[in-house]
Amino acid sequence: MYWLCYIFLHSIMTGKPIKLDKLTKHQHELRDPIHIFVHFDSDERKVLDSRPLQRLRNIHQLALTYLVYPGATHRRFEHSLGVMDLAGRVFDVVTSPDRVTDSVRKSIPEITKPNELQYWRRVLRMAALCHDVGHLPFSHAAEKELLPSGWDHERISREIIKSDEMQHIWAELTPPLRADDIVKVALGPNKAKDLEFSIWETILSEIIIGDAFGVDRIDYLLRDSHHTGVAYGKFDHHRLIETLRILPLPDTEVPALGVEDGGLQSAEALLWARYLIYTQVYLHPIRRIYDIHLREFLQSWLKHGAFSTEVESHLKITDNEVASALLAAASNIKSPGNDPACRIIKRDHFKVLYQRNFLDVQENPEAAWAVFKAARRKFGAESVRYDRVPAKSGGYDFPVLLRNGDILAADAASPVLLKLPPIAAEFVFIMRDKTERAVAWLATNRKSIVSSGVRKNRGKGRNG
Repeated sequence: MYWLCYIFLHSIMTGKPIKLDKLTKHQHELRDPIHIFVHFDSDERKVLDSRPLQRLRNIHQLALTYLVYPGATHRRFEHSLGVMDLAGRVFDVVTSPDRVTDSVRKSIPEITKPNELQYWRRVLRMAALCHDVGHLPFSHAAEKELLPSGWDHERISREIIKSDEMQHIWAELTPPLRADDIVKVALGPNKAKDLEFSIWETILSEIIIGDAFGVDRIDYLLRDSHHTGVAYGKFDHHRLIETLRILPLPDTEVPALGVEDGGLQSAEALLWARYLIYTQVYLHPIRRIYDIHLREFLQSWLKHGAFSTEVESHLKITDNEVASALLAAASNIKSPGNDPACRIIKRDHFKVLYQRNFLDVQENPEAAWAVFKAARRKFGAESVRYDRVPAKSGGYDFPVLLRNGDILAADAASPVLLKLPPIAAEFVFIMRDKTERAVAWLATNRKSIVSSGVRKNRGKGRNG
């Protein structure tokens, strides 16, 4: 009774509406280094206690990055909690009646119906919790090469969300949730192309995985920055969230997630933070070569050289099993994968021989590939590795509400975003005991290798 009185008094004093689920479902909280507290109710706790979610306690967020940044030992579990917390905050802001225009109400009828809003808020938070349940051991380190064609962690997430175990949970919630709704919001139209999306469902998926303001990105930038000690990933996410709005895109008038002019600087800071932490952490060359060594080990250790896409098999393998196998293989020279296992366990990774640079790319866009092929001929295929992250940008296609009521596209409202470079990286690695000789060789032959590559690659792609 005292608790109910407190909630009603708090509502009167703050002017904030009472959430019905807070009256009927017991509330829990966890401490979090990024968001201080993450709150969840008894229904959400059922999902957190499920096997797929608990498995994420044993999946590193940044693969083997802790071998470069020792503090980067955080896991997908706490990230999922953070994404859920942020998703709920964004939902409450963009659906607040005083922040929704008449044109948006007309385009999105769901936003005018309290019962539907309550249902979709729960779907959004559950989708945020489950958006990463399909991740393989060590997250992204070996996903593309070690899954069958057409599979990725999003598709596995979908299979888990629709599994018998999770369907039972969705059915016993109050109200019950539809698994397809959770799939849509967790994956978005690009990853669930066979499902039909309403404008409302597309916006909800944007809240989680959108290129501009997706809370998945907001949380991983803040969290990864905190645990690696790289301050570049920080930005004013509180200001950004408070200024998010559902706005019509200037060209199409289709509603999308946008931002008020007062939050544009925070949006710019987010996108610059993404660029900077990519260059400092995600594309750190030693982190990248450890991914390659791990991938080579897994290809030799896994049955048929790939992960299973069957849900039960997926749930049984985590970083723990892979780490144990790495230790065993490194201690036995006859074990499959002994060489890459030793390179990880004994920190005997390949060294950087060549890194993509502006001047060489100006002369030959395929300069790194030319160096790789020349080094492989000189030192042998077993001694050289190549890594490429294709150029990517994105995140600028969002509407901005100016103070005078006009709505502009982001690139028209922010000249800062136009100066944001695309993210790209290329590396050539060499076996450690050949590094000194290879560096001397490249210093002597670099110009001729790069220029000869221009003639050979003109009019062809990297694999031409």
